[in-house]
Amino acid sequence: MKKVIYFLFLLIAQYNFSQEKLSSVLTLSEYLGYVKNYHPIVKQANLIINKSEAKLLKARGAFDPKIEIDFDNKQFKEQEYYTNLNGIFKIPTYYGLEFKANFENNDGLFLNPQSIVPTDGLYAAGISASLLKGLVINQRMADLKQAKFFINQAKEDQQILVNKILFDASLAYFKWLKVFNDQKVYQNFLDNAIIRFKSTKSAYKEGDKAAVDTLEAGITLKNRRLNLEKTRIQLIKASLVLSNFLWLNNNTPVELQDTIVPDVNTLNTINTSLNIALFNNANFDIDNHPKIRSLNYKISSLTVDKNLKINNLLPELEAQYNFLTQTPRVQNSFNVNNYKAGIRFKLPIFLRKERGDLKLAKAKLMDAEFQNEASKVSIRNKINAVQQELDSYELQNEYIKDIVFDYSKLLKAEERKFFLGESSVFLVNFREAKLIESKLKAIELENNFLKTKATLFKAAVISLTD
Repeated sequence: MKKVIYFLFLLIAQYNFSQEKLSSVLTLSEYLGYVKNYHPIVKQANLIINKSEAKLLKARGAFDPKIEIDFDNKQFKEQEYYTNLNGIFKIPTYYGLEFKANFENNDGLFLNPQSIVPTDGLYAAGISASLLKGLVINQRMADLKQAKFFINQAKEDQQILVNKILFDASLAYFKWLKVFNDQKVYQNFLDNAIIRFKSTKSAYKEGDKAAVDTLEAGITLKNRRLNLEKTRIQLIKASLVLSNFLWLNNNTPVELQDTIVPDVNTLNTINTSLNIALFNNANFDIDNHPKIRSLNYKISSLTVDKNLKINNLLPELEAQYNFLTQTPRVQNSFNVNNYKAGIRFKLPIFLRKERGDLKLAKAKLMDAEFQNEASKVSIRNKINAVQQELDSYELQNEYIKDIVFDYSKLLKAEERKFFLGESSVFLVNFREAKLIESKLKAIELENNFLKTKATLFKAAVISLTD
């Protein structure tokens, strides 16, 4: 018996020493911080906003001032047929108006009579306007409005994508934590099995136990070692999956070292880590959900497209008026007596193309509105289901704690009876197997509880605080 006690203390000392070597704890908050800041897919999600900003810049380019120069010359048999030079400076505006300044200088033997201008050229300054189609809304106005909606929609979509990555990363962490806890259970009970096998063997040699008890204790010891080896491989696999989410700032993947362990108190910090501590289902505003906001921006963009298609049903009526002068530097040289004006009218007879475009635009808009309403119901129901599931897991956790406690008491009582010679190895192993089973169930239940917390984080698309 003294040998058994000495061996027990030696084993405990070795275990404490090995625990000291496992010095580094990677908490869920630290882990998600690495994922959020350095994971390539998170950086890729940021490109959604960059692309939308590029589209906005492109749409604004439609309103950039423009310089146009048109030069045309013809020489044949040493004769200059004509030389035409036309320079234009245009300033488009938000509505269907365009300001324009023009310089024209033409010369030659065979010049078109309408192109004849004074020797020093002819200057013009005026305005052109779309009076019906394109006045209230036109393609470049629609493109700019839609680009602004797209950039806002991209921000919401980016948040949803980053949230999804963090959710997947959290599941990998929870799996790693579960297997780590499973390994601790098997390791602890392996130590018990070793002690029991040694004591049973010693008792057999002293004639206090039968040989079959030694066989029973040996089989239990082998099973414990087998289970521990299985969890060791599972822990390696879980660590490798976790490493997929760990990167450094220079896009370098990080391999998780053996000395890094998960935080066993994650259950107590999960609400803070996922920023769900203040989440209240009763006060949850579905209209502020990123998915709904994204769909609202999409609906606004499609509404702009529908309004453009309605405007395209109007006939085209473009008018322009230009003041003419050959001495632009002289004050009051522009007057109503010298001008160039024109009107252009265009109307398709059946408007089949325009009416078809309008029907398609209305259909897309209705589809987005239906999707919006369906998404609201789906999100509400999912969050309600998650909340009820969390409430159930809290109750189940209380039950499983009591079960583990009771099995622990049964095992201790059976062990006392065993050392007093009033029980058998079989009964002790049976009690211990039930305790192991209940502890593993508790770990599994905790893992499901953590995953459900992460599901709430994903369903509500909660952003992490930096």
